[in-house]
Amino acid sequence: MKAILAFENGVAVVGKRFGAKRATAGELVFATPYTGYVEALTDPSYNGQILLFTYPLVGNYGVNYDDCQSAGIQAEGFVIRELCEHPTNGQTLDAFLNAYEIPGIWDIDTRMITIMIRDEGAMRASLVPSAKGSRADIRRAIDRARRAPDIATLDLVSEVTCANAYHIPGKGKRFVLMDFGVKQNTIQNLRHRDIDLIVVPADTLGKRIADYEPDAILLSNGPGDPAQAKNGIHVVRELAGQLPIFGICLGHQLIALALDGETYKLKFGHRGANQPVLDLRTQRVYITAQNHGYAVRYDQRDKMTVTQVNANDNTIEGIANEYLHIMSVQYHPEASPGPHDLEKSFFDQITDVAGHNM
Repeated sequence: MKAILAFENGVAVVGKRFGAKRATAGELVFATPYTGYVEALTDPSYNGQILLFTYPLVGNYGVNYDDCQSAGIQAEGFVIRELCEHPTNGQTLDAFLNAYEIPGIWDIDTRMITIMIRDEGAMRASLVPSAKGSRADIRRAIDRARRAPDIATLDLVSEVTCANAYHIPGKGKRFVLMDFGVKQNTIQNLRHRDIDLIVVPADTLGKRIADYEPDAILLSNGPGDPAQAKNGIHVVRELAGQLPIFGICLGHQLIALALDGETYKLKFGHRGANQPVLDLRTQRVYITAQNHGYAVRYDQRDKMTVTQVNANDNTIEGIANEYLHIMSVQYHPEASPGPHDLEKSFFDQITDVAGHNM
């Protein structure tokens, strides 16, 4: 069985199908890590998107469910150059996608697609099964891509947040974690520090969060346009100055919006495990894992200080306000996949700041 990957600009390629035998559509984005396909596929930040891995060989070490960052695959589809059908251990990637009814396509020129996305920007795409890859099927696939909704109009956070609040007991400081699509490695980092953790849905009101009497609030990563997560913005505005507030990725963007900053969509986003970040305070460069299509624009330095920037394009990677005890980063300090350059320092720092006498 073949599959067709088609784009809203009229480009389409025919390859081999793997995974579920069904059609899907979404914004196609590319990621550059050499490993970590299980972590990436299960990252809730990829909800609403078809994920392309630029590394040519995928699936060679199988599937280890301990690597999953959520309860299942979150990406809408998977695009790769070469599929390893006989991994060294564990389940095959084909079986993994089938288990969660996610379609995939391989044996196509992923480099050409990556260059196209870099030139034209992230765009809507469809991935559909086809018996022979006929011209009629290709036309239908292109039409399906053009009819897919713009990701900026979708409330994707509501699809990945937890349904109800839950408690992970610890003997340390109490954090309320607002779940906009949190990765499991963030939770594991907090548990490792014995944080008394209360995870709440994204629509939890500020008063309810304050009722938990936390030492700090952490806003998680998540998918889509940050402007859609209006309650998160409101919570930051309501509780800023009352409690320390921290953010990762989408949480970073929500904090910026709450404090009069802006966000804008990047041409093709930062998705990979090799993004260099310059710390403006120490002039040291760190290598980070990233997965975001939006970035922060912040000019009102009286409310927030820009602490870190991307060494490639100078986009904002960190902001802080010591007086309000607010700090956030655009990258993923918890990695999974990716380097751990800033994992310890970030989680140690927010643990130290939590409970500061406000």
